[in-house]
Amino acid sequence: MTVQAGIPATPPRKRLTRKQRRLVVIASAGVVLGLAAGLVAYALRDSIVFFYGPTEIVEKGLTPGTRLRLGGLVETGSVERGANQRVSFAVTDGKTRTMVSYTGLLPDLFREGQGVVTEGVLEGAGRFRADSVLAKHDETYMPREVADALKKQGHWQPGETKPGAPAAPATK
Repeated sequence: MTVQAGIPATPPRKRLTRKQRRLVVIASAGVVLGLAAGLVAYALRDSIVFFYGPTEIVEKGLTPGTRLRLGGLVETGSVERGANQRVSFAVTDGKTRTMVSYTGLLPDLFREGQGVVTEGVLEGAGRFRADSVLAKHDETYMPREVADALKKQGHWQPGETKPGAPAAPATK
């Protein structure tokens, strides 16, 4: 280093080693991936649909307009069919009931007393407008969430099929 007219010379710049360059690249990639994951989570926050039973809807005080999945048993004697494929029925968990309105074709296995999961919008005052009614191909199938809710309420029959599993084939 030489000094010119009282001005100290700047030291030569150190170059990054190969290891340091790799760490910088990896750290930069981690920041970019973290930012991308955060943006995806932020974008999906409105489209995430949660599962609730009728009692949970009342207890949590969910506001009308909330999009969710409602599950439970179709209350016996509550199915009313109208014109233009309109159907209304009550979904219950044994404690509380919620009236569901649906327009469209119901699954073939939809019956009173059977487990059902509907997806749609809460209209308030015990009313729910369903966009879809979910059913499984096996008539003894019950979604795990519905079975767990029924177990909590004490309505699960011990001899019934394990929740989420297909029934054993019938023997002759």
